[in-house]
Amino acid sequence: MINTHPSLPGSSGQSTSQKMDYPHKAGNDTSPKIKVSEIFGPTIQGEGAVIGRPTVFVRTGGCDYRCDWCDTLHAVDSEYRHTWKPMSATDIFAQIKILSNNHPILVSLSGGNPAIQPLGDLITLGKKHDYSFMMETQGSIAQDWFKDLDILTLSPKPPSSKMPTDFTKLNDCIAAAGQGAQVSLKIVIFDDLDYAYAKDIAARYPTLPLYIQPGNPNTNEAAIDQNDLNARMLWLIEKATNDNWYKPTILPQLHVTLWGNKKGV
Repeated sequence: MINTHPSLPGSSGQSTSQKMDYPHKAGNDTSPKIKVSEIFGPTIQGEGAVIGRPTVFVRTGGCDYRCDWCDTLHAVDSEYRHTWKPMSATDIFAQIKILSNNHPILVSLSGGNPAIQPLGDLITLGKKHDYSFMMETQGSIAQDWFKDLDILTLSPKPPSSKMPTDFTKLNDCIAAAGQGAQVSLKIVIFDDLDYAYAKDIAARYPTLPLYIQPGNPNTNEAAIDQNDLNARMLWLIEKATNDNWYKPTILPQLHVTLWGNKKGV
């Protein structure tokens, strides 16, 4: 069953993003099962190196982090474990093809931490049909299939998350991507300490593209404070330009601006 999201207030039509209702199906696929929180799209990627790109999201369940300001607790907290569906790569790709009307599209692997899941078979299967794959992860777990991704966004967590960065593990993730995936860094910034952390990351990895964005403090509320988000964006732009720090690309969370904290878009 496919559920089409209702139109947004003030919009002239319906959101084109769809969310799959996916009962687990038994089959001959013996690949390791992937815990899936939700599959939805087509929509646009709202952050980082591929902001604005049409995409279908596969959000996996489970995470080794518990960030203070996590905006996807339904894919992280064990309280929601019963909602995560164990699915084969074949079943997941079948849903992706339905959502994309069998037209190759960028598939965004998200979480939680998708690096926990055995996603290699899904990537291999999708690429045989000309689908491309990007993944965002905090860089705490390296997998050999990182090299098969088209785009790998590493988003180590700043001090406001209260999750320390293990730079050995982050380096392992960069190495695992090899020459196969385009690797970039993305840092969420809430305050001066986070800003200083982002500058340190830039100094440690001078050859990697860096994207920074203001954090959204209202992740548990249905409505966002757009004026507050705009003020945070302006603060970040002014801080970087006043420091003559021109390395990072400074972006908003586009999906938050458009849809607030709504899931499945």
